[in-house]
Amino acid sequence: MIAYTEFDELTLEDKISTLYEKGTFVMAIRYYGYKINLYLLGNFYLEVFINHKFSLIEKIIPLDRMHSRMKFYSDQIKLPKEEL
Repeated sequence: MIAYTEFDELTLEDKISTLYEKGTFVMAIRYYGYKINLYLLGNFYLEVFINHKFSLIEKIIPLDRMHSRMKFYSDQIKLPKEEL
């Protein structure tokens, strides 16, 4: 398992390779001009910002749980209602 500090030191190309080889895709959202793929790698979540206009990955950052983007993720999560 890779630690975030180790992952953060990688080049963007190496981050992409590591994430796609060892990460688990969770979900995708649309956010302004980006498609953002959420991945779980080890014990941390990462957001992959894909610019469709230029067909490239612009950045990979750790998930900021305080950011307003969290609403976009939570809107897609459907939890089953408990039967009473």
